[in-house]
Amino acid sequence: MVDAALEVHRHLGPAFLESVYENALCHELSLRNVPFERQVAVCVAYKDLPVGEGRADLIVAQRVVVELKALPALGPVHLAQILSYLKATGLVLGLLFTFGERHFKTGCRRVVLTR
Repeated sequence: MVDAALEVHRHLGPAFLESVYENALCHELSLRNVPFERQVAVCVAYKDLPVGEGRADLIVAQRVVVELKALPALGPVHLAQILSYLKATGLVLGLLFTFGERHFKTGCRRVVLTR
């Protein structure tokens, strides 16, 4: 998964909108026969009552939540967002990518939800 995102960053660089990177990453995953779902509705519940929904950019192989950004740096709010999606989906592994970084390695973060 990370290697597919790195390939996208190598080809496109850090200058486009998030939707461009999402389209490219989905294409790259398809080329690699990696199963994924795109723009997955994530139910937000409050005391067992559904109160709304969020949208996870990708869920890969029904195991990994992937959030994409096109910002120059990741901040605490982005970590909070992916942690919220992990809690809501019941999954424990997430990847947070920002394609806005000059070097992709600094814009890649693995997130594990501990229970």
